[in-house]
This record gives sequence, C-alpha cells and structure tokens, in this order.
Amino acid sequence: LPARTDMNVEVILSAPEQALYARIRRSVLDALAGHSGGNPAQRRFQVLTAMMRLRQAACHPRLLDPTSKLGSSKLNALLEVLGELQEEGHRALVFSQFTSHLALVREALDARAITYRYLDGSTPAAQREAEVDAFQTGTASVFLLSLKAGGTGLNLTGADYVIHLDPWWNPAVEDQATDRAHRIGQTRPVTVYRLISRGTIEEGILALHKDKRELVASILDGADAAGALSTDELLTLIEQSGEIAVLGDEAEAADG
Repeated sequence: LPARTDMNVEVILSAPEQALYARIRRSVLDALAGHSGGNPAQRRFQVLTAMMRLRQAACHPRLLDPTSKLGSSKLNALLEVLGELQEEGHRALVFSQFTSHLALVREALDARAITYRYLDGSTPAAQREAEVDAFQTGTASVFLLSLKAGGTGLNLTGADYVIHLDPWWNPAVEDQATDRAHRIGQTRPVTVYRLISRGTIEEGILALHKDKRELVASILDGADAAGALSTDELLTLIEQSGEIAVLGDEAEAADG
C-alpha cells in the first residue's frame, strides 16, 4: 500500500465557544455531584450523557442548541482544510459519528458551492451504491460519511485524504474507516487528519487513546462496551477536561 500519514490538527475554540464549554462542564459536574448516590447503572448513564454533551460542545454549539448563533471553530477549520485540498486537486472523506454534525457540514458546503456526496445509516442500499460510484468517478471532491454506516465495506480510493471530525471512537473502527481510502487499488499516499478541539475533553480522550488504546477501544462502542473504564475514571476524564483548558490558556499567554 502507499504511505499513510496521520496528523492531529489542533482547533482553538473562540472565546464564546470556550465560555460555552466551561458552562456546560460546570453544569454537568454540578448535576453529577447532586446525584452522587443511588443506582450505579443510572450513575454511569448520567456520566456518559455528560461526556456526550461536552463532546458536542467541543464540536459545534448548534449540536447543543439548534438556535445558537455561535459559529464553530472546528467547522471553520474543516472548511479551510477542504478549500486547500480542493485547490491542490485532492479529494477527501469526512467522517463523523454524529449525523447532526454532518448536517451542519452539509449546510456549510452548500453555502460555499463545494460539491460532495453523502452517506449515513438511513441511506437506502441502492442510493448507497450510487453515492459511492458517483464519488469514485469524480463528481465530487468531498464525501461525508457517518462512521457507523460508512466505516466498512466501501471502496473509496478516489480520496487521498481522510478527516475524522470528532475523536470519540473505537480505534479499530476509526482504522476501518480510514481503510476505505487506504486499501488495495489506492495509488497515492493517504493523509489522515483528526480535528481536536484544544482545552476540551477531546484532548483527554486523545491522551487516553495514546496511553491506553485497548481501553478507549471499548468506550461507548455499543450499549455494554464502556466496562473497560470505571464510572469514576470516566468522571475523572470530565473533571480533567477543565484542567486541560486552564493549561491551554496559560500556554497561549506564555506564547503571546
């Protein structure tokens, strides 16, 4: 196979986004503190729900509030990358675990007249095949795919870039998604970007991913798959996401 290069792209959230993230973090921690006892299964569900809200806040304010007027630094970063790739003649697969996130990307691409194909779990089989064929024959420079629906069984060697929008994944599933482009038939080197929002739980997940890959492989991979990490460990990840943000601010001040 051609070479594969993996890169983490740091996204610095705007001040309003950082404030929103901080408010969400405080609210979920307060809520969890108020329900510290009781049923362990219910407690675990509450922690996982809290982590999901923080993950959404790290991606786009409208994932939390569809009426929000705040922009998304991550979406802006994606559009900048896609614009550069298009100018250079590259084509990209863009994966997200949230179809609601992909919907916001579609809205932005439509506004900029960037051609794309689309596939998620609701795409009928016949249309699924048509979308793949259309991309492979060069009708679009971008293919948006939900990770669950587009991560296996597709040949998308028309792309030489793969972009993962939201890093909350089973590493094996992420690799399977990347392999839609990096597979037999690919003749060009493949570059993989992961967009990581600085000062958020995404950095904590990425650090855990690096240090304890076999544990992250289990988190939220189905209804019964978070057992590799205890509820207290998951809660610590939420708590530390604020510490990451503080360290990020201090580093930025020192750089300035």
